[in-house]
Amino acid sequence: MKAALRDRYGPPDVVELRDVDVPVPSEDQVLVRVRAASVNRADLDGLTPRPSFVRLFMGLRAPRNHSIGVDAAGVVESVGPGVTQLKPGDEVFGDMFIGGQGSFAEYVCAPERAFQPMPPGMTFEEAATLPHSAILALQGLRRRNGRTIKPGDKVLIDGASGNVGPFAVQIAKSMGAEVTGVSSTDKMDMVRSLGADHVIDYTKVDYTKSGERYDWIVDTDSHHSIFRVRRALRPNGVYVTLGGESGPIFRGLVVGPLASLFSDKWTGLLIWWKPMHRPDVETLKELIAAGKVKPVIDRRYPLSQVVEALRHVDEGRASGKIVITMEEPAG
Repeated sequence: MKAALRDRYGPPDVVELRDVDVPVPSEDQVLVRVRAASVNRADLDGLTPRPSFVRLFMGLRAPRNHSIGVDAAGVVESVGPGVTQLKPGDEVFGDMFIGGQGSFAEYVCAPERAFQPMPPGMTFEEAATLPHSAILALQGLRRRNGRTIKPGDKVLIDGASGNVGPFAVQIAKSMGAEVTGVSSTDKMDMVRSLGADHVIDYTKVDYTKSGERYDWIVDTDSHHSIFRVRRALRPNGVYVTLGGESGPIFRGLVVGPLASLFSDKWTGLLIWWKPMHRPDVETLKELIAAGKVKPVIDRRYPLSQVVEALRHVDEGRASGKIVITMEEPAG
């Protein structure tokens, strides 16, 4: 089978398409013939890697895991003897963060818990956009203690046009929030089309200095000082960051929570993320069935152009999700 692999850290150009053996599922594993995958910021962060301290876990000089890609949708090919819920022929989608990555390939093998049945009526391409980004968006709008947004809350999504942002805008709107999206000039119309009540052009306006205050801020890739962000929160407001460089990650892990001890505002990093958490997947399916959440696909690339797909996201040109497609099985 064809699979995208890399042997060293670096830009998308380090990725190569190679012929490798089709994996054989063992015990609780499921082998899926991938029909579509999608690119996430996390895939690019893993290439560099970013933040830099994750080399301690991934490999100091070179990555120990050569596979790439977390989002996948496809058809179950075979299952291990310990698999209880899925069977060959099932159409599934999943987050390979659970199984060691590798979705940019014709087949992927991962534990059964990485997969769940696709939402009814969805194409493989649409389903492939969901596992990582949509679940992050849903969980970014809820704190670990279960607190979430309420109807009428003012919610700001920083990075509203990327991988996670479009889902976060739609989910917040479905919950009755007044939503402000932050994007670049050329992507503002796309953010409005998602239902955002207001759109801020970050090239012209710094929302932390605008004087507006919000009940909840989801930051998909931190660039602002945690103290400036706190000033943009209303009393009892919440700021959740999903990632960024080493500095913002450290501040989200340590500085934000410490500052929260002395205030009614909470700020910090989303460390309660649970990939493919079943209750959240069911909530997402309900929102999709109700027409309240729809994937936004910017463009599609065949697996042979995986480097171009990664580069498109890395350069910040994508509006929504980039999908990688596989050839349909013969017959």
